[in-house]
Amino acid sequence: MPRMANTSSAKKANRVESRRRIFNLRRSKAMRDATKEVEKTGDVKNLPDAYQAIDKALKRGVIKKNTAARMKSRLARKVAAKK
Repeated sequence: MPRMANTSSAKKANRVESRRRIFNLRRSKAMRDATKEVEKTGDVKNLPDAYQAIDKALKRGVIKKNTAARMKSRLARKVAAKK
């Protein structure tokens, strides 16, 4: 929730923060949905979409590098185990 800003630069920072927050929430939701879809179906066809969503979240700083690598690794193992 934005705080009460005193200066014009602080007001702008609040606007930017709320805009970025929305984008980051969208990215993280897309990432979660894609990974859940792969976990649920275990289908190899859905794996590239999940990887793409994870990479986009990584690129924008929603998640860290090792977190992205761990998520991809776990997804690949789950898909391989369901074969």
